[in-house]
Amino acid sequence: MKLNLKFVFFAMGILLFSGCGELGGNRTIRLAHGLDVNHSVHKAMVKMGEDLKELSGGKMVLEIYPNQQLGTERQCLELLQIGSLDMTKVSVGTLENFAPKMKVLGLPFLFRDRQHSFDVLDGPIGQELLNDGEQYWLKGLGYYDAGSRSFYTKDRPINNPDDLAGLKIRVMESVTAMDMVKDLGGSPTPISWGELYTALQQGVVDGAENNPPSFYLSRHYEVCKFYTLDEHTVLPDVLLAGTHLWESLSQEEQSWLKKAVDGSIGYQRKLWAESEDEALAEVEKAGVEIIRPDKTLFSDKIKDSFDKYKEDEVIYKLIQEIQATK
Repeated sequence: MKLNLKFVFFAMGILLFSGCGELGGNRTIRLAHGLDVNHSVHKAMVKMGEDLKELSGGKMVLEIYPNQQLGTERQCLELLQIGSLDMTKVSVGTLENFAPKMKVLGLPFLFRDRQHSFDVLDGPIGQELLNDGEQYWLKGLGYYDAGSRSFYTKDRPINNPDDLAGLKIRVMESVTAMDMVKDLGGSPTPISWGELYTALQQGVVDGAENNPPSFYLSRHYEVCKFYTLDEHTVLPDVLLAGTHLWESLSQEEQSWLKKAVDGSIGYQRKLWAESEDEALAEVEKAGVEIIRPDKTLFSDKIKDSFDKYKEDEVIYKLIQEIQATK
């Protein structure tokens, strides 16, 4: 994968000036992500840092860089791979470009409901996918809840898939996301999250797709006044450490970090449920029309989309195992 060397050197400079990994017998772990500080993920990371400090008796400290301070999700993953960053949080949609098995989680209408997704992610299938990233220098630590993704648009509502015809819809740099929008009749347009507000304002795209808290906290509701809750994908966020960090930790340090991570996951999922309700209430208050369509109109249109993976034995087997999970 081609690295943006100019960006890498810039970010490395920030990290070097912010201090070394170990000072005075203490270890500072640097975690970067692209979300707002009011997001449930960031709040969970703050808790993780507090728990880690307590568990380690102050020997391990978490230093958090939010709001894309150290780059986009893709750039943070690149920094992880070369050992210039310790931890990050990315969407599965971005991660699939680095750890190909992860793309199975981005398939539309894969999960029956939220509990089904948790059963898969917290079970052997989820662990298998996390473990698979190690060959790409990415140690998967767990999944944060990122809810369900739905469409939002500027100028006209989406009541059924036919309404997507001719619309440019922003997607992540994800093949599965692009295929999904194409299959539903729209025109997928990859744009980084940090550039999306301006792209919507200027008409570069007609809409986007994301979960309610992201729609609200990004203030995209100021531009897009239609939000269609078709809930086409349940796309989790993944918390990762670079293998350079993980392999440098003692077993005791790994235990402290994993315990702090696990505590943050439960905490984040609770906050997430609360933030979804708040986000929908706030955007509706701001004049957004919330549309609750017949979801089967969307799922039926792409019901054969899994068949294209029959030639990929690994992914098709995962699809079958996920569907069979009770």
